Amino acid sequence: MQVISELQELLRLPDFRKLFAVRLVSQTGDGMFQVGLATLFFFSPENASTATGVAAAFAVLLLPFTVVGPWAGVLLDRWRRRQVLFVGNLVRVVITLAIAGILLTSGVGPVVYVLALVDLSINRFLLAALSASLPRVVDGPLLLTANSLTPTLGAGAAGLGAGIGFVLGLLLEPGRSKDATVLTVAAILFATASLLATRMGRDLLGPERRTDAGQMRAALQNLARGLVAGARHLRERQTPARALGVMATHRFLYGVVFIASILISRNLLADPADPAAGLRTFGTVLAASAVGFVLAAVLTPVLSRRTGPHAWIVYCLVLAAVSQLLLTVTISRWALLAAAVALALAAQGAKIAVDTIVQRDTDDAFRGRAFALYDVLYNAAFVGAAALAALVLPDTGYSPALFALLAVAYLTAAAVYGARAPRTARHP
Repeated sequence: MQVISELQELLRLPDFRKLFAVRLVSQTGDGMFQVGLATLFFFSPENASTATGVAAAFAVLLLPFTVVGPWAGVLLDRWRRRQVLFVGNLVRVVITLAIAGILLTSGVGPVVYVLALVDLSINRFLLAALSASLPRVVDGPLLLTANSLTPTLGAGAAGLGAGIGFVLGLLLEPGRSKDATVLTVAAILFATASLLATRMGRDLLGPERRTDAGQMRAALQNLARGLVAGARHLRERQTPARALGVMATHRFLYGVVFIASILISRNLLADPADPAAGLRTFGTVLAASAVGFVLAAVLTPVLSRRTGPHAWIVYCLVLAAVSQLLLTVTISRWALLAAAVALALAAQGAKIAVDTIVQRDTDDAFRGRAFALYDVLYNAAFVGAAALAALVLPDTGYSPALFALLAVAYLTAAAVYGARAPRTARHP
């Protein structure tokens, strides 16, 4: 297959291999970290059995990076990105071990939640650094394949980490020591990712121009001005700004469906009094989504080259609309899983194309800010989706009228973006 041969070409690039290793190990640890949070926030007996509860949990998880994101952009355009990967993973080691220690001594409390939010915010910062660094180790047509495979395989690594954490939870005795052990293993993986980052040269990942301490302070003091300059740059380039706009729209609509899936899994397709059964049901939804992500990684490099990345985004939005129309007809388990596969394929396929457009059409000096703005929009859209879900979703999560409206919204987004997208080059 073409994608396999191109992956082999990528793996022949030594700098790509080093960056890719950092991503895989770091995201495996993140999967272990997040599986514990998911169980705590969404599938514990006392939490998140209502639309409002799930929406509030997502807002708490995502709002911090929505605030931190703009600062990340300024720093990623001035700090050595290799050092960001090194130091950021080390900080995660310290925070994760601190959480494990608090769980052993005091149990779950406000400090655990605060530290968990900081840990997740650092992870989003690291992911932005990884995305901004990729064009420094890959260029030309292989960049599309790299954008397709690295986030998807990174998500697969996170899934592997989540699976390891779940298995450890089954093998270990219930209690505080079980949670602390899982977190300790995650911390070991973060430490490994930090060490792997040292295999790369300090200047390999850019940025090309750096500033001294005084200039850095001035840059931070003029954060708003820098972000406005970054946004103006994206708008002047046109295609990155439009791509970010359609991504935010897609993410908003996807967020409503994701929250509905949690509620449907817990309260409709399983006994609401049995959160463990709801977790198993939602696990099958996540597995179906993983299939869609893999399909996106395989299909996008092939089909996007034929259609062009802009047309591919339109096709993905149409596929997302079809997935929602299916849920207006039935909410049986097979329909939910089929819709999850289709929507994940659409979401990840569009994201791959958006990543490529933003990377290709943004100057390196602005690329860090571009991806920080990307993550701010990405998370803010999901927070907005959570607010909408809290208002319109029943606690069972199922509303045929809402799914129909989501389908119409996807089709409208496809029509608007398709009408304004350039039609010149097919290849990114």
